Amino acid sequence: MFVLFEEAGKYLGGRVLSEAEASAQVELDTGKRLKVKSAHIVLRFEKPAPAELIAEARALAATMDLDLAWEFAAEGEFGFADLAADYFQSNPTQAQQAAALFALFEAPHYFRRAGKGRFKKAPAEIVQQALAAIEKKKQVLAQIAEWATQLVAGECPAPVREQLYKILFKPDKNAPEYKAVVEASRTAQRAPLELLERAGAIDSAYQFHWKRFLFENFPKGTAFPALAAPPIADDLPLAEGVQAFSIDDSQTTEIDDALSVQGLGTGTVTVGVHIAAPGLAFAPGSALDQVARARMSTVYMPGHKITMLPDAVVQTYTLLDGGDRPAVSLYARYDEATLELQGTETKIERVPIVANLRHDQLDSVITQAWLEDASVPGADAPAIVTTLRDPLMFLFRLAKALKAQREVVRGKPENFNRPDYNFRLVGNDGEPEGSEQVQISTRQRGAPLDLIVSEAMILANSSWGGWLGELGVPGLYRSQASLAPGIKVRMGTRALPHAGLGVKSYAWSTSPLRRYTDLVNQWQIIAAARHGKTAALAAPFKPKDADLFSILSGFDAAYATYNAYQGGMERFWTLKYLAQQGITELTATVIKDLPNGALVRADTLPLVFPVAGQQERGAHLRVKLGEIDEIALDVHGTVLERLDAPVDDAALDDGAGEDDEEVAGPIAIAVDLSDSEAGTENTPA
Repeated sequence: MFVLFEEAGKYLGGRVLSEAEASAQVELDTGKRLKVKSAHIVLRFEKPAPAELIAEARALAATMDLDLAWEFAAEGEFGFADLAADYFQSNPTQAQQAAALFALFEAPHYFRRAGKGRFKKAPAEIVQQALAAIEKKKQVLAQIAEWATQLVAGECPAPVREQLYKILFKPDKNAPEYKAVVEASRTAQRAPLELLERAGAIDSAYQFHWKRFLFENFPKGTAFPALAAPPIADDLPLAEGVQAFSIDDSQTTEIDDALSVQGLGTGTVTVGVHIAAPGLAFAPGSALDQVARARMSTVYMPGHKITMLPDAVVQTYTLLDGGDRPAVSLYARYDEATLELQGTETKIERVPIVANLRHDQLDSVITQAWLEDASVPGADAPAIVTTLRDPLMFLFRLAKALKAQREVVRGKPENFNRPDYNFRLVGNDGEPEGSEQVQISTRQRGAPLDLIVSEAMILANSSWGGWLGELGVPGLYRSQASLAPGIKVRMGTRALPHAGLGVKSYAWSTSPLRRYTDLVNQWQIIAAARHGKTAALAAPFKPKDADLFSILSGFDAAYATYNAYQGGMERFWTLKYLAQQGITELTATVIKDLPNGALVRADTLPLVFPVAGQQERGAHLRVKLGEIDEIALDVHGTVLERLDAPVDDAALDDGAGEDDEEVAGPIAIAVDLSDSEAGTENTPA
């Protein structure tokens, strides 16, 4: 005897080997034996063989008109044999009974299960809703198939193009556009990015990176709401005797900081670090604060930037020359001969700004020799630079001393072995298109003007950080426990040492127009300057303030994202430069081992890339470049020759300890080709 029975939601057939009161031992066609409960057996038959019966029944079930079957079915609960008798004939065959069972079981939108082999009709309105849903899904599946066919043929349907960045990076995996890309990628056997690029979905590599960044970080666009810059209400005193000047590059519009020197030749020299003071104009929770907090930082990239604050607001508070500008000033007094620090003082005031120096225009004039020896001529120096020579000479002398003091604390010198690279897009005005001619120039890190500015900012950030800590006023700090491998710079709300910089504490405070952390710290510093020992009670952010921790985590995430994008865009323009200049070979130094290869850094360009074959760290190589992928920001190299012996490991150390270098590489997308096939999903009930 054979039986048809239900097992784990499926109907199987087999031969009965033995049978007890409540169960039967059944052997399947495969030879597998199962113990089947009697209640699960729905049909018993002598012939044909189970496989034949099931095949015949399924073929017959496929021909059944479900609408007609629903009409024939009894209103109450009924068995499949009852429906077979009504639909086929009064004495249905075994195959007809099985066909009715399969049809009922596989049409839950028409019939609801009421037990083993028993069913009830679904209400008419439910049937109509289900049929409408099934028809809609058929149309969607047909649309998916049509779009997939177009993609394979090299054409991108408009809906897929419109959803490109959502499909790739934040997909709704049930969306037909996403499923079309998955299906087309499988059919064409191409990676999704390659498929979409060939189909014309990506207009240009640059626009791909730019729009992806906007999609993920500025989904509502980069425009600012209409906000006016509020005036500073305080009647600020004028900084007497101060002639301050800033040092930035020519592209800088957010001039946050300026320097001054007083008392040369008197034995005691006062160095002023003057910081733009938007914190005097608007407070936490204001409309401008909400804008700044939403962005957290200015985003930089070659040829373009997205500012943290509206340009009109920046221009209101920036330290532009030719006037008295509101500032929060740190004054540090030094013994002119020994450079011993005698004390510091913070003031809120108006500071006369006499010059905005641009280091990219003056590096060839303001040299180390010019700053160390007054007899060295400066024939090409502008008049204002000649006027400021004595203050600049003192600041350079002080900067070298401050750096030496920090290096004692660090336990090793800071090495500036690699230059800074400057990118200029020829003819670019506003947002780049991605096809501009790019120029890359170098500027050695630690150049005299760089050193003056960086040491002055470290002085201000460490001094104010320590002062806030002494007063019990919380701030946003950067710290590093040690220079041991793997110990990274972290952000927190406590004044902790920064081993990489060699200072007792370090609170970013010198760029309030460009970084939200600095604006927050400025509010705290203003409270400290106004209230002294009671500042902790008056400061906008109190100890253990949950809002301060929220700002910290938000800034950390945004700043890392922005830096990664800046690095990616610098890599894009470097790859573009290689193509534009026809460069096919580079000299490079091995910086890291990789499986089956090594990571190398180009000697003359800001480019890190992998090469095939194991190489010794520090080895100097001539490398042939492979094909450039501007979408993936990827290029590989092949070693042509070893040029010399490995360099010392110390020469590979950046020395600053502030941030680890991020190396851009193949882009991670969210399209998963292992997702279920669009056309094979079950029809919804």
